[in-house]
Amino acid sequence: MTTEEAPPKAGRKEWAGLAALALATLMITFDMFALLLALPDITADLKPTTIEQLWILDIYGFMVGGFLITMGTLGDRIGRRRLLMIGAACFAVASLLCAFAPTTELLIAGRALLGIAGSTLAPSTLALITNMFRDPKQMGVAIGIWAGGFTLGSILGPVLGGVMLSHFWWGSVFLFAVPVMALLLVVCPLVVPEFKNPEAGKIDLASSLLSIVAMIAFIYGLKEVARHGWQAVPIVVGLIGIALGVVFARRQLHLAEPFMDLRLFNNRSFSTMLMGLVLYSLIGGSSMFYITQYLQSVSGMTPLKAALCLLPGMVVATFSATISPLLGQRIRPAYLIAGGIAGIIIPFAMFSQLDVDSSPVVIIVAFAIMGLCEGPLLALGTNLVVSSAPPEKAGSSSSLTQVANEAGGSFGIAVMGSIGASVYVAQLDDTVPAGLTGDAVATARENVASALTVASDLPAQLGGQLSTAAKAAFTSGMNTFATICVVILVIAAVLIAVLLRHVPPTGSEEMGETGEQETAEAPPATATLADQADARPAT
Repeated sequence: MTTEEAPPKAGRKEWAGLAALALATLMITFDMFALLLALPDITADLKPTTIEQLWILDIYGFMVGGFLITMGTLGDRIGRRRLLMIGAACFAVASLLCAFAPTTELLIAGRALLGIAGSTLAPSTLALITNMFRDPKQMGVAIGIWAGGFTLGSILGPVLGGVMLSHFWWGSVFLFAVPVMALLLVVCPLVVPEFKNPEAGKIDLASSLLSIVAMIAFIYGLKEVARHGWQAVPIVVGLIGIALGVVFARRQLHLAEPFMDLRLFNNRSFSTMLMGLVLYSLIGGSSMFYITQYLQSVSGMTPLKAALCLLPGMVVATFSATISPLLGQRIRPAYLIAGGIAGIIIPFAMFSQLDVDSSPVVIIVAFAIMGLCEGPLLALGTNLVVSSAPPEKAGSSSSLTQVANEAGGSFGIAVMGSIGASVYVAQLDDTVPAGLTGDAVATARENVASALTVASDLPAQLGGQLSTAAKAAFTSGMNTFATICVVILVIAAVLIAVLLRHVPPTGSEEMGETGEQETAEAPPATATLADQADARPAT
């Protein structure tokens, strides 16, 4: 039995490079949360229609989801640092366009450009980390810090955005990205080395176009179903996206140099954790919808106060994402991740028992528990996915983690939102007070926010009855959603504990002390850590 040479340790330059890369991930979530606070001021100034407001919010996600696969694969071919710097420059330009947009149309165009630029940041930074940190233990810590950058942006966005909006115009929230991206452009060439696949072929434009259109159509369909229900147009568009996705997959199987190597899914660690990330983003995205709606519509908080209630949980989530890789060096990822998922069951059990009079403290505590327990899944799970791919495919595998989050979140809001909405409508129909006009009832049935708007225009007694009924109906829908999530989380925890039990702690010796492992099929010489772990028999 031969002993492989230990991978090189990262030095100060690599850790300085990680700090630069973390700036890019921070700005992705910072921009999203700051925009939500700025939207009322944007509406008052530019006076967008309801449809235009939705495009201001959604176009960024459409572009990110649509271009992720293309950008991840493009980075493998032209260089991940080069793509990151191009994306950072475009992100700064798009931020300036958004900040000084004189019309709604230009703001939407700026947000679209931000989305395309944003689709380069996450896969490029994650792929570069896997190349810079070859030691498994250091890679795990680096990915944890990278993941913590997203939650740190979620913390700083509402706080700094609120400060800027209290002193300056709405466009000021977009200007934070300009100096950050300028700093990234200066520092990146000094501390981040270039990586690309030296054997990559030409970019298959047909595959790129298929992936872009398929993802945009699929995510558009999901978002519209979540917002307007199961109407014909979004369903058809979503199905077109699925059909194009199938065509894309079949094309990859027949290309000598596929745009995306679907053979990555043959790796058990890769496919299991990618599915785990999809399931959690399905739950996580929809839970944020319910939590924020409960705080604002049921507890009566302003958007800023609701965001501040979530800050403790985001702080805990940042800590958890950073510390989880260190725990992963001692505990098998299957048990650490499954244990974290089991812990997430607790807050959803708490959500299932909420009522209209529950204190917001229950939400704050439950969200903090979620942040604490999700760290192993997000940090170690992402590490397992990207380390399952060979270094030359790091861009593709990194983009898939972001696709999983984007698609899972959109799908969760569509499906879980529809379930909650069905419960809301059914209970409201049974409890709506007499004396309302047909139009008032129809508006109240749309969602709890609409019901409260209708209630504010009614006589005090009648409005109070409608408000109470709507809040109770929404809370019942949230109870049902939480109960379903508990079932999903139990299944996910069991599957991950069973399917990944063979994967050793990060950085541990691959061969056990017994002679049983020596009879296992030897992995290829170029196999990565997770590939070699998959070649071991289950213990």
